[in-house]
Amino acid sequence: MSERTERIVGATGDLAALAAAVLQPGFVGTTPPPWVCRWLGEGLGSVVLFARNVVDHEQVATLTADLRAERPDVIVAIDEEAGDVTRIESARGSSRPGNFALGAVDDPALTEEVARDLGAELAAVGVTLDYAPDADVNSNPANPVIGVRSFGADPDLVARHTAAWVRGLQAGGVAACAKHFPGHGDTHVDSHHDLPRIGADRARLDAIELAPFRAAVAAGAQAVMTGHLLVPALDAELPATLSARILGGLLREELGFGGVVVTDAVEMRAVSDRYGFAGAAVRALAAGADAICVGGERATEADARELRDAIVAAVVTGELPEERLAEAAKRVGQLAAWSVAARAHRSTGPAAPDGSPIGLTAARRALRVTGDAALLPLAGPAHVVEFAPPRNIAIGEETPWGIAAPLAHLAPGTTTARYAADAVPADPATGSADRPLVLVVRDLHRHGWMRDAVTRALAVRPDAVVVELGVPELAAGRVHLATHGATAAAARAAAELLAGAR
Repeated sequence: MSERTERIVGATGDLAALAAAVLQPGFVGTTPPPWVCRWLGEGLGSVVLFARNVVDHEQVATLTADLRAERPDVIVAIDEEAGDVTRIESARGSSRPGNFALGAVDDPALTEEVARDLGAELAAVGVTLDYAPDADVNSNPANPVIGVRSFGADPDLVARHTAAWVRGLQAGGVAACAKHFPGHGDTHVDSHHDLPRIGADRARLDAIELAPFRAAVAAGAQAVMTGHLLVPALDAELPATLSARILGGLLREELGFGGVVVTDAVEMRAVSDRYGFAGAAVRALAAGADAICVGGERATEADARELRDAIVAAVVTGELPEERLAEAAKRVGQLAAWSVAARAHRSTGPAAPDGSPIGLTAARRALRVTGDAALLPLAGPAHVVEFAPPRNIAIGEETPWGIAAPLAHLAPGTTTARYAADAVPADPATGSADRPLVLVVRDLHRHGWMRDAVTRALAVRPDAVVVELGVPELAAGRVHLATHGATAAAARAAAELLAGAR
């Protein structure tokens, strides 16, 4: 061991433990694997849960208890937006509306109540950090990855609901993490696949993208997640996650944020293709990030070890200052301490068996009908045609969606068909016969094949009801019902309206 390495280890303790402290790895399985348990005893400070780790609330509570048996102050994170992106209810769909629906209602008190309800549910099963709210302003309706995950396209609206969500979630006992800084709303590229570029000048960034993050900081958000975004007005060379100008100069100094900076998943191609898996992690820490999220796609001990060893090597070579790593680990420890205190004061109580009552109330309030409302409710059991666009990685493939199932429950005899882009028949209305026809779409404005199919169906059945579960940028048909999201709560609220069950 070199003299310099000995000095580093002597000054900061075990470098490997410090490196492990700043990782937030995922893992496969519904119980903690042996390597995670071992690492918790060796310095690992956090883990993150995904849908693959969730069976039900009892199982998650047992899993988190097992983690805390190894390390009582472990941070247990989850990517739970309580909208189309849900992990804790991935098997059935979220029983709460997502951000876009809450923005449509525009009642910050309701948003705060929904977030508090979610916080209490997550805290009850042992989760302490939620990668939410999504604070992006969806100013580009063609955005392929944000859409209904945003509260809306107006920065003031997004700011007030971001603040309300932060207050509510943290009042429920779970740390909030506003994302994706400095704003992923005005993009046409998904950072899971490539590097998005935000071309706005600084004045526009201040007025739009940054407004919700200022609100989140003012509301006391414990964490902020970086976006893998190139923003030339802030840094012409480096993505936000790897930029000291953006993380240090803007977020820390200008916005005054003192909490934990968490990266978006470091294996995402926007950064890993350019800087390498481990290289991106090291650069992010050097730039000012405190915690490295990993494991949505790379969830093995070997993956975590690769990052840990690269961090240690970067300190030894001087690429990553030892003081910066120690500072990051300290901030993670401060969040852990906050979480322990929050758990001690949280309100307990089991989740409702059928999900969130306030969530359903909010979903009902978010419904919007345009056109000939006299066509509602439907005259009888309907034929429902659902058009299924490709899913993005953030939403995942496992979560059910659509209104056919809840409508069939309320109106027995309802039939259904679902078509993807490559399987739409020449006449999508086939099968409707003399019964009402319901056409279910998600982001109709973004998918040409879907618009063509709906146009053909409406030519045959102009009385069809079009139900939009995404962003209602394009209202088609004589009567159009917008739910502002594809959650289970939104589907049930829409089915009630269609069946006249409210």
